[in-house]
Amino acid sequence: MKVILRQNIPDLGKAGQTVVVKTGYGRNYLIPRNLAIPATTANLKAIDEIEKQNQIRERKLKREAEQLKDRIEKLSLTSEVLVGEEDRIFGSVTAQNVVELLKNQGLNIEKKNVLLEEPIKSLGVYTVPIKIEKDITAQVKLWVIRKD
Repeated sequence: MKVILRQNIPDLGKAGQTVVVKTGYGRNYLIPRNLAIPATTANLKAIDEIEKQNQIRERKLKREAEQLKDRIEKLSLTSEVLVGEEDRIFGSVTAQNVVELLKNQGLNIEKKNVLLEEPIKSLGVYTVPIKIEKDITAQVKLWVIRKD
């Protein structure tokens, strides 16, 4: 029996893939649990159309992510911090601070997407990576300066 998988199933295949399974497995397990649909000509055409729509959507998301990356990389963020003796800062600049600075620029980035390995604890210029999509990462310049 040929079926089209609706979800990724380990050791069988990925969503949208057409596989051959035993009739009982397909009829009694996969189809009732909505994990697969029978591979009829109408269903195959529908799956092809859905895949085309998904590809168009993915291209649009990637294009928007590239535009966001360009916009972020043009920015230069400035974080003013209180400084003690010997230019040691009180506290640190964290990913949450970077998110707030980006929000002031009109960008809504989640904290988990700011790939700051450890909090910044000294004055200077830093390059902070920001994950936009799974394979698109922007670099924003962050200036940590003394607050007067």
